[in-house]
Amino acid sequence: MTNDIWAKVLNALEGALGANNYSNWIEPLEFAQLTGGVATFNVPTNFIGNYVSQNFGDQIIYQLNKHGEDVQRLQFSVPSQSRAKPANKPAIRKVASSDEVSGSPLDARFTFETFVVGKPNELAHAAARRVAEGGPVTFNPLFLYGGVGLGKTHLMHAIAHELKQRSPELNVLYLSAEQFMYRFITALRERKMMDFKQLFRSVDVLMVDDVQFIGGKDSTQEEFFHTFNALVDGQKQIIISADRAPGEIKDLEERIKSRLQCGLVVDLHPTDYELRLGVLQSKVEVYAAQYPDLVIAPGVLEFLAHRISTNVRVLEGALTRLFAFASLVGREITLELTQDCLSDVLKASDRKVTVEEIQRKVSEHYNIRLSDMIGPKRVRNYARPRQMAMYLAKHMTSRSLPEIGRRFGGRDHTTVMHGVRRIEELKATDSQIADDLELLRRALEE
Repeated sequence: MTNDIWAKVLNALEGALGANNYSNWIEPLEFAQLTGGVATFNVPTNFIGNYVSQNFGDQIIYQLNKHGEDVQRLQFSVPSQSRAKPANKPAIRKVASSDEVSGSPLDARFTFETFVVGKPNELAHAAARRVAEGGPVTFNPLFLYGGVGLGKTHLMHAIAHELKQRSPELNVLYLSAEQFMYRFITALRERKMMDFKQLFRSVDVLMVDDVQFIGGKDSTQEEFFHTFNALVDGQKQIIISADRAPGEIKDLEERIKSRLQCGLVVDLHPTDYELRLGVLQSKVEVYAAQYPDLVIAPGVLEFLAHRISTNVRVLEGALTRLFAFASLVGREITLELTQDCLSDVLKASDRKVTVEEIQRKVSEHYNIRLSDMIGPKRVRNYARPRQMAMYLAKHMTSRSLPEIGRRFGGRDHTTVMHGVRRIEELKATDSQIADDLELLRRALEE
């Protein structure tokens, strides 16, 4: 494999994995040889080799094959000279100057001005704004948590940008939990723990993204705990993000959970329709300068805000693809073009309905208790709603008939089959049954 090809693969990996993962884990790799379908890389430590293999191995193999190399597996080795002095190891950096945000690079797009505020994230936004104002520490730490694509990292970057602008004399360190762990392991190996401690305990503001990744890493947790305590005792601000609340992070020590819960813990809820539409409208304003000749038909943004409901990143990515595609083919962005261009995204984003949701909706619709609907009583007032729920479960979930039966009081799959067939017959002759089914289906798809 030529250096030119490996350079192209590296460029593709940076785009696919992001700047943080690339600088921490991919950049230290040194291509050695490709023989018999096995690509060998020199790495500074076994830890890096194992981590890359487990987390990014498939992506590296994919990119190598995509660029014309026949690679079936990867191999990592630690040459003796690498143990003495790693060739491509990212250095442990101290804050170089009083106005530099050290650690992971900040995304210039992620500011408070570009953050769309709605009911699901207004508390998190207000708390982040308060911390970014600087001044006396009022709650420590600020802990932001929520699912993927809800704005945690955006707010973290926005705080760092604002602090840098307002108080350039502050030492602000922003990094991912993986980067904290990597630097800790490197400091241990190189016997530079004093440098590590000095770096992390001399900052004014410490920001750690995705802290759930230190769960189960005992030594890293130990050092994180002591760093946390030292900064809190010194009245330094700590800002943490994770994909779940502190008490729900798996394999995290109880003393760390307790510490993380002693400040302000804020949940970023899943987005609502209005917030998603606001995000899309904001992105369209940005794209207008880039694609001045494109026209977007009425209803397209509303359609996307309704259909892609779980992840803002997916929503923004879908809009980016849509604008790029329409620009390439020179067409107006219509609803039909949107459905064709984003068919895979729309299919993946279809809401997954559960049997339990169906049971709850049906019992509410017919004003009966849930326990009666799934219970043993066979009176008509309960039997017909039960059959309706079975029908909807059969057509709106991927559960098998035996699984559906178990969720209806342990009934046999033949009972479910009978209920489904009965509703099939009734909806063709009974307009009320047909209307009820349509109303329930719409309510469950919202």
